[in-house]
Amino acid sequence: MTLNVAFLGLGVMGYPMAGWLSKAGHDVTVYNRTTKKAERWTSEHRGTLAATPADAAAGKDIVFTCVGDDPDLREVVLGRGGALAAMKNGAVFVDHTTASAGVAREIAAAGAERGVECLDAPVSGGQAGAEQGKLTVMVGGEPEPFARAEPVIRAYAHNVRLIGPAGAGQLTKMVNQIAIAGVVQGLAEAINFAQQAELDVPAVISVISKGAAQSWQMENRWQTMMDGRFDFGFAVEWMRKDLRICLEEARRNGAELPVAALVDQFYADVANIGGRRWDTSSLIARLNRGR
Repeated sequence: MTLNVAFLGLGVMGYPMAGWLSKAGHDVTVYNRTTKKAERWTSEHRGTLAATPADAAAGKDIVFTCVGDDPDLREVVLGRGGALAAMKNGAVFVDHTTASAGVAREIAAAGAERGVECLDAPVSGGQAGAEQGKLTVMVGGEPEPFARAEPVIRAYAHNVRLIGPAGAGQLTKMVNQIAIAGVVQGLAEAINFAQQAELDVPAVISVISKGAAQSWQMENRWQTMMDGRFDFGFAVEWMRKDLRICLEEARRNGAELPVAALVDQFYADVANIGGRRWDTSSLIARLNRGR
């Protein structure tokens, strides 16, 4: 079924995600703060360009967003010329930004006043997952709008699940990032240890990756970590933003996150040596500084 949809935010994730919607046959209108990027998208995909979030959202069945952080999201959705005020009654708003649970609930409440159903739907899988159309999407909201949005979301996702009410998607993404932070630091220490012990790292990985130590990070990042290559993937500055959100939420709900807090400081060290845009696997760089 072809729907009229809008996609606001054409960053490294949103650009290919909007592309998959177009490839699926939907009528896509895009908006991006940097107009040149939106112009490039429309030159590569079937779709139209809007000058403002409101212009993009007007009359659409579903409006998607994927922007940077809470302030960006509020501006695009709730600000002057924002999307929500222009959306029609009965439309669905789907936010793929990794943001706070608080802003998700704030937008859901504002949507309810206008007859717009809102879903917070952060994603996991990184740029590669977006480009391959194989993202994981964790969703907060109500079952009825989720049922309408899910088939459309599957244009760029292979794993989509409704977790709970508004905010639950963002809370689940926090769980995801907390788990990743510990795994990447553990892998960085393990590879650094193997190097210091003068072991054959590929041989070591080939053995331990078949046992309990196996992880996505090990399978996909050990080689580049060993080689010191980090000019790709999910940037350190983005991970620090995500961990900040996690730590702020933990202070509210009473959860203890000692490892996540420590890894956040390690990422600060990486940023200070010039790694703000390096992949998150660059945690090993701070361990190798003395070598």
